[in-house]
Amino acid sequence: MTELSSSIREVKIVLYGNRDSEPTAEGCAQVTQEFFRENTLRLLIVCLPKLSLEARNDATQIVANLQRQQVQSRLIASDYLEANKDLLDLLISGYEDINMALHYGLMLRECIRHQSIARYVLEFDKMKKFFDYIEIPNFDISSDAYLTFKELMTRHKSTVAEYLSKNFEWFFAEYNTRLLSSSNYIIRRQSVKLLGDMLLDQSNTAIMVRYVSSKDNLMILMNLLRESSQNIQIEAFRVFKLFVVNQKKPPEIRTILITNQNKLLRLLQQIKLDKEDEQFEGDKAQATREIEALK
Repeated sequence: MTELSSSIREVKIVLYGNRDSEPTAEGCAQVTQEFFRENTLRLLIVCLPKLSLEARNDATQIVANLQRQQVQSRLIASDYLEANKDLLDLLISGYEDINMALHYGLMLRECIRHQSIARYVLEFDKMKKFFDYIEIPNFDISSDAYLTFKELMTRHKSTVAEYLSKNFEWFFAEYNTRLLSSSNYIIRRQSVKLLGDMLLDQSNTAIMVRYVSSKDNLMILMNLLRESSQNIQIEAFRVFKLFVVNQKKPPEIRTILITNQNKLLRLLQQIKLDKEDEQFEGDKAQATREIEALK
């Protein structure tokens, strides 16, 4: 095991260099080709639990680095993973092992840099698991699972837009009930920010229009506006204003806004940033005008 750990360290030095030497393109290309030709990547991932902690850390960094290495202008890691998708299932289920979760999580985030691999991980049965993993009581594992989830939902714009379009109903039902309505403050805060990032992305315009046409979604955002946390209030406002400024509001959305008109105007008045922000104040003024104008 000592000899193996030493060999893994040597490979890492070829890819990353050390104090005495920088990595060379030739050395990196040679290691990359050998790793995928001899199935060594599979061995390293499957046998990771058998290694010492130090060797695990080195192996994790090797697998991560190999995802970025080009051989003759091609990312051969992408082709290899396409043909060995069972390794991705292993990395995903790694979140269920307290000792492997952070190692496999980091590897997985590097693998989904490849669009075809992200598309595979976004399949229904795999994505459903991430809602469970984010709720794991262990803070480090939960945070790591959220990082991977966020990467999946933001890195490959066209893939995410296509995915959300096909899985809109179940995805946002889970997102609203398990993340935005979570009893965990950190999960609520991270999730409302990510929701804003997704809906405000130009690639997801059609998704945003669909989201702001739902009264259930509006009710959840209105509850988040009432949170005592300033951070959650501000992020919730970014999404709430999309309901308000929508010029084609469904009747049920208009009814809810009119019924809660005075409460909402008071709430908006109370939401303040610590620093002056013209954009935020402008958005707040616009939302206030829109709500006041509702009859």
